[in-house]
Amino acid sequence: MIFKRHVLKMTNKLFKERLYRRYKALAVVCVFFLGFHESAIAGLEYLSMAENAVIMYNAPSLKADKLYVASRNLPVEAVVRVEGWVKVRDSSGTLAWVEQKMVSDKRYVIVTELQAEVYKEADINSTLVFQAQKDVILEWLGPPLHGWIKVQHRDGQSGYVKIAQVWGS
Repeated sequence: MIFKRHVLKMTNKLFKERLYRRYKALAVVCVFFLGFHESAIAGLEYLSMAENAVIMYNAPSLKADKLYVASRNLPVEAVVRVEGWVKVRDSSGTLAWVEQKMVSDKRYVIVTELQAEVYKEADINSTLVFQAQKDVILEWLGPPLHGWIKVQHRDGQSGYVKIAQVWGS
């Protein structure tokens, strides 16, 4: 009788643990998909710095600590907007707050590889127009095309670069 009660107690405990794990797994999956959906939406909004020497803060206030200074056209990803402020992520993953008036909707990308090749067409076999070094900022000229985007260098040269070689598209 004691053995039977012990077996029932253990079975009940195992059942509860399995049920708990199942609910926990379901909760993790829900959070993942909801979180992924939210970040995917935020990821669609890229901005750039509208001015030279834009101060980036650790909180949405001019009294907050200054983190770094961003240059004109630096591409950033909008994460959150709060009363005249935007929390942004840069290509290195750093999060910072910037005044809304200091950002522009104009799109730019930044080279993340040691060197990116820009071709006349969205094809590696087309003519190489120019090469851009890491951290060079290029103007984004249009939506992705089979893994490529059209860009323009500040000197006027334009062409297609592989999306994997830049950040901000």
